Amino acid sequence: MKAQIRTDIKAKLSDMTESEWEKKSRSMRETLFSLKEWKQARVIAVTISTRLEIPTRPIIEQAWKEKKQVCIPKCFPQTGAMEFRTFSAYDQLETVYAGLSEPIESLTEKAAQNDIDLVIVPGVAFDREGFRIGYGGGYYDRYLSGYKGRTVSLLFDCQLTDRIPRMPHDIPVDMIVTESETIA
Repeated sequence: MKAQIRTDIKAKLSDMTESEWEKKSRSMRETLFSLKEWKQARVIAVTISTRLEIPTRPIIEQAWKEKKQVCIPKCFPQTGAMEFRTFSAYDQLETVYAGLSEPIESLTEKAAQNDIDLVIVPGVAFDREGFRIGYGGGYYDRYLSGYKGRTVSLLFDCQLTDRIPRMPHDIPVDMIVTESETIA
């Protein structure tokens, strides 16, 4: 069931034009930057986006402009663990499995989980209660199980679905921002 939802949503994302994608992404970023959760956050955790994700480079650059600390995820496939590492320049990145960009450990520092104020959580499909289908690794659910700060996800309206199948370990995000609404 999750695999089918993932396939259906990725097809909808692939059908969007580049101009639609940019216009809707800009709208979401503007909403994100107006949220009190963003304004109050000193330390932001966010991924380096891939092709079918809302572009995160403008979010990272806005955070830097506002003198926020940016942390990005480093995954450890052998253990299934993930940590966030401080990130202050694009030359601190390396390309790892599946073409993902991750921080180079020798050039970045691990961020303590309780120092991160806001995690921008990626995903493929979401329901209105904040439950999500990610990319299948379970990294964020494991990480968020011990996280006490705020979470938000940015997604296109077409990524909202009626109900996500849930497992006991699934953790919903606090807030969803789409191009047309904010769901808390």
